Amino acid sequence: MTICAHCGQDWSHQRADDFPAYVAIIVTGHLMAPLIIALARDFALSVTAMMAIIVPLALVLLLGLLQPAKGAIIALQWWWGMHGFEKERTTGVAEPGDDGP
Repeated sequence: MTICAHCGQDWSHQRADDFPAYVAIIVTGHLMAPLIIALARDFALSVTAMMAIIVPLALVLLLGLLQPAKGAIIALQWWWGMHGFEKERTTGVAEPGDDGP
């Protein structure tokens, strides 16, 4: 999506670069670590069985988190007025003391 159909915000020049991938990796690692520890501690699984459970689950988590992480990063850029958002964000917003038209 390059332009929001509702508000007309231009998203074409916004980039999140590699940060969403870092966020997805950190969240996936924090979710997977307790699972890996619990599987190793409570179940007598072979290494092959552990990998058969852990690798697909980690891939699904990573791929599932990439798009929401990118949306969150761009939303934070918009909120903080970074990368050209400041001018677009404040248009149409009444300033304190502004009596309007």
